Amino acid sequence: MLIWNASRHILHPVEIFKEFSFDAAHRLPEVPMDHKCSRFHGHRYAVRLQVSGPVALKDGWLMDFGRITEVFQPILDQLDHSCLNDIEGLDNPTCETICRWIWKKLKPGLPDLSQVAVLETPTSGCIYRGEGEAV
Repeated sequence: MLIWNASRHILHPVEIFKEFSFDAAHRLPEVPMDHKCSRFHGHRYAVRLQVSGPVALKDGWLMDFGRITEVFQPILDQLDHSCLNDIEGLDNPTCETICRWIWKKLKPGLPDLSQVAVLETPTSGCIYRGEGEAV
């Protein structure tokens, strides 16, 4: 049985996601000099942005996927084909740092953002959900 609220939303939450990729170089300045990640190298990063909320009755969706792209595109443009170490806030661009950095940049324009996942290889990545994060 569906329950309706005053704003004409179906009261069951959904999560939608949109995936992106970018190429960038970096080095990790905080690891020992003999660690392979202390040298400049590159990755093809994959980013998965997840948004949560109720489905609108009128159009049958939570959000147009194009809206996610619209809000993320300037951030993606800043990351793609860059040296991540040169971007403010990414001087130690670990996967964890990149994930939280994207969250902080994206959340104000995408308030229903519920998760950011960043993969730096097909088998290694980080998920950030913003718990305790002040917006």
